[in-house]
Amino acid sequence: MTTPTPLAEHEIASHLVALPHWRRSGNAITRTLTFRGFPEAVAFVTRLIEPAETMQHHPDVDVRYNRVIITLSTHDAGGLTASDVTLAAQIDALAG
Repeated sequence: MTTPTPLAEHEIASHLVALPHWRRSGNAITRTLTFRGFPEAVAFVTRLIEPAETMQHHPDVDVRYNRVIITLSTHDAGGLTASDVTLAAQIDALAG
């Protein structure tokens, strides 16, 4: 398997324009979603399984009662890759 190539800084900046809910955090991007309660938050995390498994690219997920904090980074590449951007867009589509 080939190690993914990290995105250049200008590529990251360009992608973040198209992903306004995501924020840069070092070598990662994060998004926080707020739901009515714990069941809705967990249901959203469950919906993340299919796209993550399909891509074989898994986000770090932190559930705090009604908040879900998602962090994306390609650890093998040491930073952000096209896979992170693609999965972020899919997560945005799930979030509506």
